[in-house]
Amino acid sequence: MGERMPRPGDARDGEAASAAADPAARLVAALAQRGLRIGVAESLTGGLLVAELIRIPGASAVVNGGIVAYDTAVKRSLLGVDAGLLEREGAVHPDVARQMAAGARTALAVDGRPADLGVATTGVAGPDWQDGRAPGTVYLGLASVSGTIAIPLELHGERAAIRTATVDAALTALLARIEPSPSPSPSPSPSPSPS
Repeated sequence: MGERMPRPGDARDGEAASAAADPAARLVAALAQRGLRIGVAESLTGGLLVAELIRIPGASAVVNGGIVAYDTAVKRSLLGVDAGLLEREGAVHPDVARQMAAGARTALAVDGRPADLGVATTGVAGPDWQDGRAPGTVYLGLASVSGTIAIPLELHGERAAIRTATVDAALTALLARIEPSPSPSPSPSPSPSPS
């Protein structure tokens, strides 16, 4: 009589543990907990990042949407990336990543409210060089009301590996930006010296 029969909800315990290890699930949960929404602009990842986010149940509460701006002209027309910058530097540049992320916030506004966070991926998946940049040269852009940043990545491997590593790096960067960092452990107090 002391043994309890499993109930239907018991499977959720295992799901919660695996969600903690899943960066996309952690990000969706962190965004939901903070009441934040995200817009995604992708070039080399071609929709993989937004697909990874919306794989998670409940993502509709935090993901405004995604734009695959694979063609350079779409970066300008839909995301507002400066035409002069694109002409001078090409699509693989930190300022392009920043502008794509900022553009994602506004282009993917819901009811006039920009997304709280914008994330962008631009780079060279290979096998050929692009805009004078080697395969594996990638920039992530992150934008919020407090500003924009670009994160340079130098990735290695074949095309699929570079694209997957870019998605992983974007999730990690977003988590680092919104999850509270663990507080440093207090240093032990010095022991009183014997008198």
